[in-house]
Amino acid sequence: MIHFKAIGKIMGALLMLLSLLMLPGVGFALYFDSGDERALLLSALSSFTVGGVLFFSFSKQDQNIRKREGYMIVSLSWLLMSIFGMLPYILSGTIINFSDAIFETISGLTTTGATVLQDIESTPKGVLFWRSMTQWIGGLGIIVLTVAIFPLLGIGGIELFVAESPGPTSDKLHPRIRETAKRLWYVYVGLTILAGVLYLVGGMTFYDAINHALTTMATGGFSTKNASMAYYTSPFIQYVAILFMFLAGTNFTVIYFGITGKFSRVWRSDEFKAYTTVLIVLAVILSFPVYHYSGQEIEKSFRDTLFQVVSLITTTGFVTADYTSYHSGLTLLFFMMLFFGASAGSTSGGIKFVRHLTFFKNSWLEFKRIVHPRAVVPLKINGDRVTGKIITHIMNFLLIYLMIFTFGSVVIAIMGYDIMTAFGAVATSLGNVGPAIGRVGPMDNFAFFDPFSKIFLSFLMLLGRLELFTILVLFTPYFWRAN
Repeated sequence: MIHFKAIGKIMGALLMLLSLLMLPGVGFALYFDSGDERALLLSALSSFTVGGVLFFSFSKQDQNIRKREGYMIVSLSWLLMSIFGMLPYILSGTIINFSDAIFETISGLTTTGATVLQDIESTPKGVLFWRSMTQWIGGLGIIVLTVAIFPLLGIGGIELFVAESPGPTSDKLHPRIRETAKRLWYVYVGLTILAGVLYLVGGMTFYDAINHALTTMATGGFSTKNASMAYYTSPFIQYVAILFMFLAGTNFTVIYFGITGKFSRVWRSDEFKAYTTVLIVLAVILSFPVYHYSGQEIEKSFRDTLFQVVSLITTTGFVTADYTSYHSGLTLLFFMMLFFGASAGSTSGGIKFVRHLTFFKNSWLEFKRIVHPRAVVPLKINGDRVTGKIITHIMNFLLIYLMIFTFGSVVIAIMGYDIMTAFGAVATSLGNVGPAIGRVGPMDNFAFFDPFSKIFLSFLMLLGRLELFTILVLFTPYFWRAN
C-alpha cells in the first residue's frame, strides 16, 4: 500500500521551501525598480500556503519513505514545483500562456537551458533572477537538500536520495544519508560563491555575476544576456566559466575527496579520468578545423572550441560561438556531444560517462569472452567488479534512451518541423543541454514551437533529468501492485 498522506506531507515541505527561494528575487526587483516584486511575493505566498496546508494536514504522518513512495515523491514534486515555479512568469506578465510558462520553468528546474524568451535583457530583474534560481535549485536537486533537513521533520530520506541522485550510482560520503546530502550541498554552495566572486573580478556586475554563478554550477546555461556568454569577450570570464562548468560536470564526491586532500580517491575514479581525457582530446583536435574555418587567432579558436566542448558535454549550454556555422562535419560532431553527459553524481544531465565507459569496456571484453568462452572475464570500474545486474541496467537505459530519442524525433517531425530541428530539439531536451542544431541552434530559441510540442519537449526534459526510470516506472503495472 502506498502512503499517500506521507507523500502529501513531503510535497508540502518542498513547496514551502520553494516559496522561500522565491524571495531573493523580490530584493532585486525592488533594487532595480523593475515592478515585478508583487508577482514574486504572490507566487511565494501561494506556494507557501498550499505547501503549508499539505504539510500540516498530514503532519502526524512520520513513516519512513519506502522505494515506491520515493519515486512518486520525486516525480510528482518536480511536476508540482514546475506548476508553482511558473507563477512569477505569468503574474508578472513576462510569459502569458501556459505552454510557454511551463516550458521555461521545467527547462530551468531540469537545468536544460532551452528558452522561449526572445528578449532576455528586457525581462524584469526579479523574475530573471528567479529564472536563474530555478536552475540552481534543480542543479543538485532540491530533494537532496531537503534530505538533509527531513529528519528534523520526522521524515526518512534515503529512498528520496536514491531516486533523486543523478547517475546510475549515488556514492555516499558518510554512512548517514543526511550527512552525505549536507556535504554535497556545502560543495555546491561553496563553488557557486567562488564562481560568483571570480565573475565579479572579471568585470561582471554583481547582478550578472550571481546569476551566471547560479546557472554555471547548475550546468543550466540560462544567461542574463541575449548573446549568452558571447556577450562577454573577456578571456578571463570565459576561462572561469570553462573551469566551473568542468567542476560542475565532475562527480561531487570526487570534488569532495579533492578538497579534503584524498587525491588517491580522485585518481581512482575511472569515470573522472575518462571525462577529463575526452574533454582535452576533443578540444585540441577540433580547435584546428575551427581555426581553419573561423579565421580567428589560434588562442581564440582554441578557447571557443574548449568552451563549446565543455559546455555541451557538461550539458550547460552556454555559447560563445555558433558551432553550426563552421562546417557540416563539425556540426555533426558537436551534435553527437549532446549524447555524452558528464559524470554521474554531478549536476550534469545526459547519459553520463560511467554508462558509456561500462558499455565500451563490456563490449571490448566480449571479444575476449568469444575467444575464451570458459574464462571468467569480470568487468571492473574503479577497481571494483561490476555486477551483471548493473550491466543489464545500463544496457537497458541506453536502449530505452535511444528508443525515446527516436520516438520523440518522429513526434516532432510529424508536428511539421524539419528533421534536423526534430533531432536537435529532442536530443537537447532529453539530454538537458539547451542548444542543438537546426532551428534550435546555439543562436536560436524555442519560441516558434507550437503548444503541444513545447509540452512534449518539457516532458522529455523531466524524463532526462530524472534518469528515465524514475518516471517511467510509474507507468508500469508492477509499481501499483500491493505488496
